[in-house]
Amino acid sequence: MSVSLRLSRGGSKKRPYYKIVIANSRAPRDGKYLEQVGTYNPLLAKDDATRVRLVEDRVRYWLGVGAQPTDRVARLLDKAGIKERPATNNPNKAEPGKKAKERAEDKAAKAAEAAEAAAAAAAAPEPEPVVEEVAEVAAEEAPAAEAAAEEAPAAEAAAEEAPAAEAASEEQAEG
Repeated sequence: MSVSLRLSRGGSKKRPYYKIVIANSRAPRDGKYLEQVGTYNPLLAKDDATRVRLVEDRVRYWLGVGAQPTDRVARLLDKAGIKERPATNNPNKAEPGKKAKERAEDKAAKAAEAAEAAAAAAAAPEPEPVVEEVAEVAAEEAPAAEAAAEEAPAAEAAAEEAPAAEAASEEQAEG
């Protein structure tokens, strides 16, 4: 029978509270255990003295007998100074994943294409004949626009006179 030093969850939903127990490694997490050797309340502040409570002599006994602590319990024991835990080294921790690298490469390629297109547009001189043609077309349309503008004020004046004439006729009818 292999024995482990692990956490057994208690408390309510969203409010965890753990017992540090000695249990058969094949027993369920919250199931039967051999002995409770401490408590752990993750909701308390990290500097709170009651966050982790351990019965140190019992923990040392079970470690001496061969009980294996889980990762979390090993961290708690290391912090309490009972059992030293070797530091882990993960050199790839900050490295992005495969898909993130692919997205970054695609984004860089699109940015490079956009920069090349902008550079090509800035280097290429604009053809001036196109500008002249646009000016000629605008000059041809200008007389038509002026004629329309001249007709519009006349129509507006007639529209303004009509309501004034109606108002005058209403005043005469009332009087």
